[in-house]
Amino acid sequence: MMRRLRPIAASCLLVIGLAAAALGAAGVARAGEQAYEPMAASVRSALAAAVAEYDDPEPHFASVSEKVDWLDQMSAKLPRRWKPSYQQRVDFLKTVRYEAQRAGLDPELMLGLIEVESNFRKYAVSSAGARGYMQVMPFWVDVLGDGNRAELFQMRTNLRYGAVILRHYLDTENGNLFRALGRYNGSLGKAQYPQLVQRAWERWKYRRKSVATAAR
Repeated sequence: MMRRLRPIAASCLLVIGLAAAALGAAGVARAGEQAYEPMAASVRSALAAAVAEYDDPEPHFASVSEKVDWLDQMSAKLPRRWKPSYQQRVDFLKTVRYEAQRAGLDPELMLGLIEVESNFRKYAVSSAGARGYMQVMPFWVDVLGDGNRAELFQMRTNLRYGAVILRHYLDTENGNLFRALGRYNGSLGKAQYPQLVQRAWERWKYRRKSVATAAR
């Protein structure tokens, strides 16, 4: 069963949850496979602020040992063909974790979603026109950003948009991950995509080392 995720995002993201109920009841205009839903000005402003607010992408870890262990485990799970330098892998994983935590998401869920969406291809483009690691639809840049769609091929920009959008859908669906994932993929109400992400999420789950194992 899909778990419900509780938002723990920065203050600007909390505004989204308060304003989500104000989403308009107007008809939905399709943008590829994902629906763009007209939204209240307060929701749009909060989302735009969440996308634009940049700072140093330093994720939280409970300890130095957890940081080293988490990065090591996640790096080992990246596709074999995905072989940038060690520092590039670390930068990618730290950015994923930071953006996930900032949006109140599980970092391993975000990695699972990336696996399903693009299989970690930075320049992936779907038949619907979605771009990058998290397959962000270009209309989001027009709605929330400056309209520069090429930026969706930049690692941090793509991860920021993807995390903010998924958080928005979770808030819209009152924490129902199954329905939020359906909205993200443009297949609301169908089980296939949420199940694919769930299975990928399970593969990416962090297995904390036991004290005995860590001491060896």
